[in-house]
Amino acid sequence: MCHTIKTLFFDFGVNPTVYELDHIPGGREIEHALARHGAANDFPVVFIDGNLVGGANEIMTLHLKGSLSGMLKRAGALWL
Repeated sequence: MCHTIKTLFFDFGVNPTVYELDHIPGGREIEHALARHGAANDFPVVFIDGNLVGGANEIMTLHLKGSLSGMLKRAGALWL
């Protein structure tokens, strides 16, 4: 699902910052911190404008409702 969500953002023309927790030092600690914030085992975890949006299901639901592009515009990540 991580690849799918990255592709969705790239298709919007958004260049997301991606942290692959299994490839960075301290990734396990970050994973535990995300779990404390309600994002346990729901990867990818997506933040927009510093706010936790959720995992793939939440992102796809927002996209299908037409709300995702507005969120990205308000965050300054999407220009059109």
